[in-house]
Amino acid sequence: MTITATPTPGKTLLNPTDHALVLIDFQSQMAFATKSIAPELLRNNAALVANAAAGFNVPTILTTVAEKSFSGPMFSEVTDPFPGQKLLDRTSMNTWEDAAVIDEVNRIGKQRLVFAGLWTSVCIVGPVLSAIDQGFETYVITDASGDISEEAHERAVARMIQAGARPITSLQYLLELQRDWARTETYDMTTGIARKLGGAYGIGITYAKTMFGASEGGH
Repeated sequence: MTITATPTPGKTLLNPTDHALVLIDFQSQMAFATKSIAPELLRNNAALVANAAAGFNVPTILTTVAEKSFSGPMFSEVTDPFPGQKLLDRTSMNTWEDAAVIDEVNRIGKQRLVFAGLWTSVCIVGPVLSAIDQGFETYVITDASGDISEEAHERAVARMIQAGARPITSLQYLLELQRDWARTETYDMTTGIARKLGGAYGIGITYAKTMFGASEGGH
């Protein structure tokens, strides 16, 4: 049997219109005990994801747990890209058991969901496994999630992968939404987010553009 290649993207690659993003419990109390990732890196990666989603107009759900009574406000880096958007506050550890969140999932109407938040072993495992059980396709941004230990985070990620979730990273999420530097309408936004929040990669973009006027869209 001969297979013929075509210049088309794989079906499991994300694009801005085929999924919804769910950002869960990026809050002070949850961050205090997070040890699997440095807090400054966690905040940076969460900001990268939030800015990417907002820039590409990805429908995004922001949800907190016990915001006023216990866990505190969501990181401003996550909320600022979505001015005026209501945060859905819960009592349930499992976001998927909150009726208001599920109403929003159904309103958005995407079968593919991307998750990130704190903690991986509770607040991310719960909705990811629940969504999979109900037929949704799930992705987890692992470096924009964290847990009380590396062991807890890694075991949670492994458990979700075993159930069918796909792991990705924050910078991968941004670049997968762009995917072609010739898409000029989002080129400046994508490289701007990368320059600000993309770590060493962003430094490299700044250097190349400053020193050589380089552009990824050229050949």
